[in-house]
Amino acid sequence: MRVAIVGAGAVGRSIAGELLGNGHAVMLLEKNGAKVRARAVPGAEWVQADACEVSALEEAQLSTCDVVIAATGDDKANLVVSLLAKTEFAVNRVVARVKDPRNEWLYTEAWGVDVAVSTPRVLAALVEEAVTVGDVVRLMSFRKGAANLTEITLAEDTPWVGRPLRDVPLPRETVLTAILRGERVITPSPDEPLEAGDELLFVMHGDVEEDLQEVLSGRPVG
Repeated sequence: MRVAIVGAGAVGRSIAGELLGNGHAVMLLEKNGAKVRARAVPGAEWVQADACEVSALEEAQLSTCDVVIAATGDDKANLVVSLLAKTEFAVNRVVARVKDPRNEWLYTEAWGVDVAVSTPRVLAALVEEAVTVGDVVRLMSFRKGAANLTEITLAEDTPWVGRPLRDVPLPRETVLTAILRGERVITPSPDEPLEAGDELLFVMHGDVEEDLQEVLSGRPVG
């Protein structure tokens, strides 16, 4: 993929390094000339420009990018970049960093955002995922909750231990994507028997999270 990252601070440079390591083409756009340091991220294309200006994005040929990541430390700038990327340049995927969690409600499709990433929310979810058994933990939201990546760890007293996946009546708009068992990553199949301690990863609609918890726990929630 060709990925444009707006903001060449520590966050933007780290993302660029990861993407380059995975074989993607990366363009870093940075307004502050003091932060334009090509040697900091070898292999990336560097552009000194104000990404909130349409003319600057046209010159950088943003329309050739598959993904735009708005990673500055300014929520206002990230929202403007997201909106321009989606509406003016028809970028397929826009990911935006949420600096202040109080502004997270703004990061919606109306502003061109496909995925909003809030560091405090992600960290909190990872803590919950590590210590919670039997509860649905939301790891990430897409399209403002239209779809969520969620995790639930099966408790020992769940009625589904030892039974195949085909027996589990999953709620509507719920897709089991992977089973984590010890150090194994298992692709779900109808014949796969469940075990206590299995971590199940789902992509699902936010409205049915409580339904899923009730199904897997075997008792009402609330």
